[in-house]
Amino acid sequence: MGLLSNLPVLLVLLAVIALVIYSGIRIGPRFLIKRLAGLVFVLFGVTFITFILGYVTPGSPVQNLCGAKCTPSQLKLLYHIYHLDLPWYEQYATFLNGLVHFDLGFSFTQRGRTVWSILGTGVPISAQIGLSALVFALLIGVPIGIFAAVRAGTKFDTASMTVALVLFSIPTFVSIPIYQIITVQLSQHGLPHLPISGWGDSPIEIVAPVAILTIVELGFYARLMRTTMLDVLNQDYVRTARAKGLSRRLVVFRHAFRNALVPLVTAIGPAIAFVVTGAFFTELFFNIPGIGFQSVASIGNKDMPVVQGTVIIVAVAVAVMNLVVDMVYGILDPRIKVS
Repeated sequence: MGLLSNLPVLLVLLAVIALVIYSGIRIGPRFLIKRLAGLVFVLFGVTFITFILGYVTPGSPVQNLCGAKCTPSQLKLLYHIYHLDLPWYEQYATFLNGLVHFDLGFSFTQRGRTVWSILGTGVPISAQIGLSALVFALLIGVPIGIFAAVRAGTKFDTASMTVALVLFSIPTFVSIPIYQIITVQLSQHGLPHLPISGWGDSPIEIVAPVAILTIVELGFYARLMRTTMLDVLNQDYVRTARAKGLSRRLVVFRHAFRNALVPLVTAIGPAIAFVVTGAFFTELFFNIPGIGFQSVASIGNKDMPVVQGTVIIVAVAVAVMNLVVDMVYGILDPRIKVS
């Protein structure tokens, strides 16, 4: 039973190991080792900057935690518990020691809760919303971009790219209030509508946040796919394939689409990494307890351990996804190889 419960984690781990081995062969082990070494230095720099920003932040989080009735002896005890009575370099060493043991410490404002427990409840919610929106945006935006590139200069190309530009230009902090105003009007007239906010009461509550994020993201991916496909379709090898009499579908999807994936993968990598941080405005307006919502609340409450934990998770995710993108390059394009 224990093996079955951990089966998804084991499958993901095996897939990552297989990707590393295969890509190491394709792009060269020396390049892979250099990127892994660079990853370590990047993460070390991020931890230092994150710690210093928390250290120089004005105000005492312990006093906020203790309250106005806290005695000097209680303050001293709390400073000692949170290691705030040590010099900055010793605090940083303690901070690094905790990171090595996967310990991000305790929250300053949520008494008795570790940073991991707070992030552990928020990250899955943000990942569920963010990944759903990303998948739908790719499934809709990429085909639109391909068809627009194939039919460049037609009415479909002009109309679809205009709509995509408009959708991408409207930020979520504008589109969400508009949606909520429309929803309130529908509710007042007794018409069917989606929830304005909330999470956990009904599965339908995920529809509106995912839909709004999808609408914004699909405009970007549609325009990106059109631009890259147009560039590839004008290459000499594509014209040669057409001259040989290959069908239009074969030329587009077998020869052009694969090479057009490289810029798309470059954009998808960081997008997946930032999924774990949540969509700040979306979670804030919809009152969704994801990591974005909790991060905004932690900044306002000067809960630096939670803020630091969020920044570190983002840094790790971005660094790892950049490494994965480099490995995928070697799989998509055989020309990308470092001896």
